[in-house]
Amino acid sequence: MTSTVLERPVGATVAAGRRARSRRWRRVVVVLVVALLAVTLLSLCVGERSYSPLDVLRVILGQDVPGASFTVGDLRLPRALTGVLVGVAFGMGGVMFQTMLRNVLASPDVIGISAGSSAAAVVAITVFGLSGATLSVVAVASGIGVAGLIYALSWRRGVHGTRLILIGIAIGAMLDSVISYAISRAGIYDVNEAMRWLTGSLNSAFWPVVQPLALALVVLVPLATILSRRLGALQLGDDASTALGVPADRSRLALLVVAVALVSVGTAAAGPIAFVAFLAGPIAHRLVRGAGPLLWPAALVGALLVLVGDFAGQHLLGLRFPVGVVTGVLGAPYLLWLLARSNRTGGSL
Repeated sequence: MTSTVLERPVGATVAAGRRARSRRWRRVVVVLVVALLAVTLLSLCVGERSYSPLDVLRVILGQDVPGASFTVGDLRLPRALTGVLVGVAFGMGGVMFQTMLRNVLASPDVIGISAGSSAAAVVAITVFGLSGATLSVVAVASGIGVAGLIYALSWRRGVHGTRLILIGIAIGAMLDSVISYAISRAGIYDVNEAMRWLTGSLNSAFWPVVQPLALALVVLVPLATILSRRLGALQLGDDASTALGVPADRSRLALLVVAVALVSVGTAAAGPIAFVAFLAGPIAHRLVRGAGPLLWPAALVGALLVLVGDFAGQHLLGLRFPVGVVTGVLGAPYLLWLLARSNRTGGSL
């Protein structure tokens, strides 16, 4: 009798805690969605010529608004949509890497995967003269190939996060030297084209870029959402995840393939926008505070980082800067702080 009486308050407390965490997670997601919509609307309204939110809404609905139909419909809207989609891809891919390997430094732009796409694209431009869809396919395939190489070199009866990070950093440094060599031998026009693959920019974001990017995410985002359910088990370690019915090696490989595809597709659309994949997960973690899965909060934070960085680079700094320059300025101090802190915490999310 006493046991039953004691169990009820404990069960009620656990259920109340779960409901509170669920409410917090939903509130965070709603706030991030509202903030993303507000920044998107701001980026559509503001420019060399500003338009009212009503005019922007009319353009989005397909009405003909003199001046705004071209400026908003053909220039600003595809740029904003590309920023959102690329941010979602980087945010999801980054947090999947960091959670899967239990180390915040295990971000695709830190361990050389983004550099793989960039190096292949720069060589394809400067040596083979490729462009357009062919160039994007080469960038995606190279990002996946470099990730496979890092994974293979890291394998030793399983993959350990620290070993993968160190190997990835070393391969990334080698790829950076390839980029530098290709740029030093390139003509001036090829260098201008290749710059997007060095800094990350939305200047080439037009409707032909949005459509294949959106189609790729229609496939990859549901896969990432389904596979992310295994991340919680993998965080407990290989033995514990296997005991829970989640095969560690197969799950990690599937997650790795989807995460790399997300990052490679984003890089193919806008170049390696620095530190978005690296920052999105930790920021989402601090907002959610363990109240729920990080995948969608990190995706929304990634989209916000890209849009806010692009808006600041275009309108707030006096000169126009690519979005990758702005996010790089924000991310570098955080990386230094994290490296100093990781000795005490182990660098996990």
